[in-house]
Amino acid sequence: MPDLDLSSISAAAGPMQTWVLPALLGLGLASATGLRTFLPLLMLALSAKFEMFGVRLIDQMDWLVSWPAIAALATATVAEFAGDKVPAIDHGLNAIGYVTRPIAGAVAAGSVFWNVDPSAAAIAGLIVGAPAALAFNAAQTGVRVGSTATTGGLGNPLVSLVEDVLAFLTVIVAFLAPILIPIVVIALIVVIYRLARRVRAWREAQPA
Repeated sequence: MPDLDLSSISAAAGPMQTWVLPALLGLGLASATGLRTFLPLLMLALSAKFEMFGVRLIDQMDWLVSWPAIAALATATVAEFAGDKVPAIDHGLNAIGYVTRPIAGAVAAGSVFWNVDPSAAAIAGLIVGAPAALAFNAAQTGVRVGSTATTGGLGNPLVSLVEDVLAFLTVIVAFLAPILIPIVVIALIVVIYRLARRVRAWREAQPA
């Protein structure tokens, strides 16, 4: 691939295309990684591979669209999906997620700043991606601990399935309409907060 003059591209694209839309897309991807580490990365890789939704990655992330990387992400996604439905294993995945999910969020967010300098893209990924992923992983912890305490872990698979759907839909909205991501993130916070309150209410309603 010939070298691109990123400064010229950024000037021509303007701040909306250069910073705002990638930041919103990155925020959506990172928020989803706070619930599922590998699913958003897999969806990002497939979208870039098949040139869907106008997704484009920085050159340094070209390895993500290779078939070995996609196969590894698909395997990890299935393993995480299955493991998160098993009580006790789900808590382990959540605990590991305090390390892996901010990293995944930073990678996902930084990779979509394709028309800026790679160092600036990496910094943007850290600023946008890591905190969002960490925040949603922490929120997930609260819900999962409450569900375990209330149902003895029996309700965790249902909670996990809801999280699967939320992560998937968040990525889809980020691809189709990144401008809506702030609304989606707020909606996610509300859903998780209400779910946590409902779990807490179930717990308080149980006989001592």
